[in-house]
Amino acid sequence: MYYSRYFLPTLKETPADAETASHRLMLRAGMIRKLASGIYTYLPLGLRALRKVENIVREEMNRAGAQEVLLPMVQPAELWQETGRWDRYGKELLRIEDRHGRAACLGPTHEEVITDLVRKEVRSYRDLPLNLYQIATKFRDEIRPRFGLMRGREFIMKDAYSFDADEEGLDRTYQAMYAAYNRIFERCGLDFRPVEADTGTIGGDTSHEFMVLAETGEDVVAACTACPFGANVELAPSSPTPSDPTAGEAEETPRRVETPGRRTVEEVTAFLEVPASRLVKTLLLVADGRPVAALVRGDHELNEVKLQRHLGADTLAMADEATVRRLTGAPVGFAGPVRLDPSVRVVADHGLESLRNFVCGAGEADAHLVGVNWGAHGCPRPEFADIRLVTESDPCPRCGGRLELKRGIEVGHIFKLGTKYSEAMGATFLDPDGKERPLVMGCYGIGVGRTVAAAIEQNHDADGIVFPVPLAPFQVIVSVMNVRDGALRAAGEEIYRALRERGAEALLDDRDERAGVKFKDADLLGIPIRITVGRKLAETGSVEVTRRATRETEDVPAAQAAQRALAMLA
Repeated sequence: MYYSRYFLPTLKETPADAETASHRLMLRAGMIRKLASGIYTYLPLGLRALRKVENIVREEMNRAGAQEVLLPMVQPAELWQETGRWDRYGKELLRIEDRHGRAACLGPTHEEVITDLVRKEVRSYRDLPLNLYQIATKFRDEIRPRFGLMRGREFIMKDAYSFDADEEGLDRTYQAMYAAYNRIFERCGLDFRPVEADTGTIGGDTSHEFMVLAETGEDVVAACTACPFGANVELAPSSPTPSDPTAGEAEETPRRVETPGRRTVEEVTAFLEVPASRLVKTLLLVADGRPVAALVRGDHELNEVKLQRHLGADTLAMADEATVRRLTGAPVGFAGPVRLDPSVRVVADHGLESLRNFVCGAGEADAHLVGVNWGAHGCPRPEFADIRLVTESDPCPRCGGRLELKRGIEVGHIFKLGTKYSEAMGATFLDPDGKERPLVMGCYGIGVGRTVAAAIEQNHDADGIVFPVPLAPFQVIVSVMNVRDGALRAAGEEIYRALRERGAEALLDDRDERAGVKFKDADLLGIPIRITVGRKLAETGSVEVTRRATRETEDVPAAQAAQRALAMLA
C-alpha cells in the first residue's frame, strides 16, 4: 500500500476529550473517528488491526470445535420477556419499536437469540455438544461511555454459546474455551492474566475474566505471586482473620465521646488517636427496596458485589441522606450498629467477628462510641460474611502466598450458564432414555476493539503506538526520505515489492514530506519495522532497518533489506 493513496488522516494534536493513551493514539494515528458518544467509525488502519484480532479469534475458535454463525442485532422483546431480562437488564438495553408497534431491542448480548435458535433445531443428545459463535456488532447504551473503544456503546464482540447434555459436558467445553482464550491472547502478544470473576447480569455460577495488565485498567486484579490464583477484586476472597489490633484485650464498657464535625474515618481516628483498624464503618444501603447496614473495618472497603451476592439481591444502591437519618437517627458519618431501626438487616464483614473494644458511630450527631463489643451493652450481634475488598495484606486463598493488586483491562469473559436460559425458554433435548432434559449452557465473549485498545495501553511510548507484531496493521513501513530523488524512490519501491512478494504487509511512505514528518508518523503508527531509504544509499548502498519497540537500527545492503526485515519479525 502506498501511503500517498491510503486514507490515513493522522493528527498532530491530541483531541481534548481523549483521556487514555489508547483513545489519544487511535485518534491521532487515524485508526478511528468519533461519530457520536461511544460510537466510532473504524478507518482503514484501525480496521486492519481489528481484523488481525478477529482472525486470531476465528482460528482458535474453529480449532476448539466451535462453528461460526451470524445472529440478528435487532431482537424481539418476546424473547427477553421469556427470560425476564426485558425488565431487569436496565437502561443499557436500547428498546425500540418497528412501524407496527412491535417492541424490540438492539442486542447487547445474544443468549436469548441463540437459545431460541437451538431449541428449534436440537432434539436429541446425539446433536450435542454444540458450540456456536459469531463476531458481530453489539450495542449497550452506557450511561457514561468513555476511553474510546475501551467503553463504547457500539462495539465489535466475539460471543460464543455452548450447549451440552450435562454438567460434565459443560466442564469439558468450558476448559476447552479457557484453553482457547489463553492461546488467543498469547498469540496477540499481550501480557494478560485469567482471573475468577463475578457473573454479573449474564448469570450462571462460574466465570473467568481475561485481563490485560495495564496501569490504566478500570479493574483491579488480585494475583498470587506463588501460584496461578487470580481473581477480580469484586470476587477475590478476603481473610476472615485479618491482623486484629484488639487481640487479647479484656472487654470494656462502651462510652460516648463527643466528635463534633468528625465524619470521615481519617477525621474520627485522628481525633480519637486510634488506628483505622479499630473503627467500624456503618454504611446504609437499599437492596431490592429493603434497608441493609454493611459494617466493615475503617481500613477496609465495602465490596458491593460480594454484599449483593450474599443478600441474593437483584439491585443494590447506597441509601440517600434522608433514608440514613430515618434509619439511624443520625446524619451521614455518625451511624453505628447501635440504635439502628429494627427494619434494617445488619451484615458485618467476617473480619470484624473477633474485633473487641471498637469505635463506631453513636447513632446521633457529633458523637461516637468507644469500647464497643458485639452482643453487649445494646450492640446486637450481626450476621457475618465476606463483604470487603481484598487487600495485599490478605493471604492467597489457594496457597497462602502473597497477593499483589494489579490494574487490568477486561478483554474476555467466559461463563458457565447452566440451565438458566434453557429452562426459562424451554430449550430441551431427549436423553438416551427418551427423557426430556434442559440443555446445559455456557457463553464466552471477547471484545475485539477493546483488545486492540488494551494492546495499545500496554504497548506505547511518548512518540506513539508500539504494536505487538501479531496485531500491527502493517508489519513494515518503507520510508523514502526524498521521493523527488529518482534513485531513492526506485530503491524504496524495489524493497516494497520484495516485501510484498515474500508475503509481508508493507506500507510505502512515498509522500513528498520532510524526513522529520515521516519519522514522527512512523513512530505514531507503531509499525514494528521501519526501513529508511536515505542518503546512506548513495554513500554505502545501504538502508537503515529499525525496530520500533527497541529503536535498534542496523545498516543493511538495500538488496537484503526485505529479507532482514522479515527475519526481525520472526
